[in-house]
Amino acid sequence: MEWVASLLAVLVAFVGALFGAPQATVSYEYVPPISNVKKEAVVLFGGDMMFDRAIRIASEEHGGDHIFSCIKDTLRAADIVVANLEGPITEHASVSLGSTPGDANNFTFTFPTSTAELLARHNIGLVNLGNNHILNFGQSGERATRVALGGAGVQYFGDTQMQRIATTTIHGVTLAFINYNQFSDSSTASTTESQVRAVRAEGYIPIVFAHWGDEYVSANSFQKRLAHRFVDAGAELVIGTHPHVIQENELYLDKHVYYSLGNLIFDQYWEEAVRRGIMVRVTLDESGVQSVLEIPTELIRGGTTCLIESS
Repeated sequence: MEWVASLLAVLVAFVGALFGAPQATVSYEYVPPISNVKKEAVVLFGGDMMFDRAIRIASEEHGGDHIFSCIKDTLRAADIVVANLEGPITEHASVSLGSTPGDANNFTFTFPTSTAELLARHNIGLVNLGNNHILNFGQSGERATRVALGGAGVQYFGDTQMQRIATTTIHGVTLAFINYNQFSDSSTASTTESQVRAVRAEGYIPIVFAHWGDEYVSANSFQKRLAHRFVDAGAELVIGTHPHVIQENELYLDKHVYYSLGNLIFDQYWEEAVRRGIMVRVTLDESGVQSVLEIPTELIRGGTTCLIESS
């Protein structure tokens, strides 16, 4: 009878389970513990950012977020964005507005107090202050900048007083950002080399962010000698700003050197060389740089910076 046969089958299975009879093999997928997941940080580097003159006007007319409207998703896709803040954030009225190109006031920058929060909203969480414009409104202007950035949760490095090194840990990857500023007596190549060696010894991956070179031309021999010295000292990556044009890049001892990224946020439009810039997206793990992706950008009249779509 069928029901008897079914009952016997159930009993056989039950007895087999009790006494260790062979069972069918069960396949499964091994999921590693969280601690074994690969540690990886994505850092996006940008060039010079200036929020005065025509950029200030565009922000007042359209809101600060308008400036980043074309690139906001690219900025947000990184763990952190690092760029050069080409001037102080103060409550002073602008003196460059309405000035004549070539006039001293045309190159004297101060950025609105809302700039720090604007940077934070667009994932620019770390800025370099070691440049030739941070003291445009003196030490008080630099102090005001540090206060504004701190209030917005934006880190900084390269200030003229402390030569601050910024350290951070992203997904288990420990990074240190070190400035070299050609235009400051308090910043020397030997100091930068010492800082690189020190943080490397402490287990950080050193990244040198240099403000150097000649404007609107190719990298000079001075920049190249210094970049090689920084790598020899232990720098994992060297990023440059100041010339306002894209300069060449190279691999030196298998380390990437970008001599100038050009402009990220600026109101220079008179030729393609100053309108064009690049952002560099760098993926790092505990051993150093794993990949580098160049992202071309272009300054658009009206204050925005947009991606250049590949053809």
